Amino acid sequence: MNHKILQKKNGTAGPESGRPFSRKGESEVFWNRRRKTLFVLGAAVTYLTVVLLAGLFLSPECYEIDYSAKFTAPCLKHPFGTDYMGRDMFFRSVKGLSNSIGVGILASAVSSVIALILGVAAALTGGAVDRFVNWCVDLCMGIPHLILLILLSFMMGKGQKGVLFAVALTHWPELTRLVRAEVLQVRSARYVQASYRMGKTRLQIAREHMLPQVLPVYLIGVVLLFPHAIMHEAAITFLGFGFPAEVPAIGVILSESMNYITTGKWWMAVFPGLMLLAAVMLFDAAGENLKRLLNPNSGNEA
Repeated sequence: MNHKILQKKNGTAGPESGRPFSRKGESEVFWNRRRKTLFVLGAAVTYLTVVLLAGLFLSPECYEIDYSAKFTAPCLKHPFGTDYMGRDMFFRSVKGLSNSIGVGILASAVSSVIALILGVAAALTGGAVDRFVNWCVDLCMGIPHLILLILLSFMMGKGQKGVLFAVALTHWPELTRLVRAEVLQVRSARYVQASYRMGKTRLQIAREHMLPQVLPVYLIGVVLLFPHAIMHEAAITFLGFGFPAEVPAIGVILSESMNYITTGKWWMAVFPGLMLLAAVMLFDAAGENLKRLLNPNSGNEA
């Protein structure tokens, strides 16, 4: 009797139960974590896809100027209200967030490719190349991020080109360090050393052994780069160094709303800000859950 009670407390089962002995909840915790990760990642991708496609196919007539409806509070016809020109804030926010997401995707893709190339090259080559890459990483991380973004965007003439250039060239240092550390760890493995002795080139070893091992870290880094990219795009646009005022963008909308929010026009800032916050939080949560799933030892797990 005591033996059965102990088995029940420990989450194990005996022969009479028809179930094998196992540690309680290990597989259940793993599958719950996997389902949560897939759910959050699916929600983030769905939100991104819907907003991006809606913004791409949205007609400018949906947020055209209508002075007769300016400063309309949120209602059924205008769920997010209207601005000082009578433009519908819902459709304008969707278009603005779509532009921000497009910049975030392109910038994070370019930045992650730069990080992958530099990280692998530094770890495999070593010597002067490794020192140069580390110097570049320290240089970029030593300058305040927002100031570096503004300088690069201003040098490229601001606008969409300046924003894309600035965001893409300032988000690779941290991912480069992660990729380099992962490659250094794999490089010391015995099968990699054996490949060197068998006469394989560094390019072959990088393609056959390094990239498959680095891929999980790289994917997590890409997912986590995206929210930072769209936040920084909105930030420099808000400060006047990004998209011009005539282009719908979250940074432009929030910058314009600052002139009227003190007069009670709260909806001009709240709803666009919440849409941006939802995108950032969804992808940040997706990246964290993906990191726990692919690398369970990266943090304290319950």
